[in-house]
Amino acid sequence: MADLKCVVENCTYNKDCLCSKGDIMVGGKHACDCDGTCCESFAQKREGRESFSNSLSHPSHTISIDCEAVKCIYNSNYKCVADHVDIKGCGASDCRETACATFSEK
Repeated sequence: MADLKCVVENCTYNKDCLCSKGDIMVGGKHACDCDGTCCESFAQKREGRESFSNSLSHPSHTISIDCEAVKCIYNSNYKCVADHVDIKGCGASDCRETACATFSEK
């Protein structure tokens, strides 16, 4: 499990730069750099609706990360083995506007 910092503030799972989903999926099967990746688990916060995080696990510093970015040095059999992962995407309204900033090409 990786130490995760997420700065996608408008994701419903984000609480103080931590994720409350429990696990995430990083997409980017053909990615050659971080901008080719995305957090497929992103769900945009909606005004006036309860956050999903209220009904799921509490935010955690460590999280299980499934990863499709097979060209990343941290991908081992579709699991992320990095010690620390940063997810970026300030102002994202769609998962394609997020990225795994930790991606490093093999």
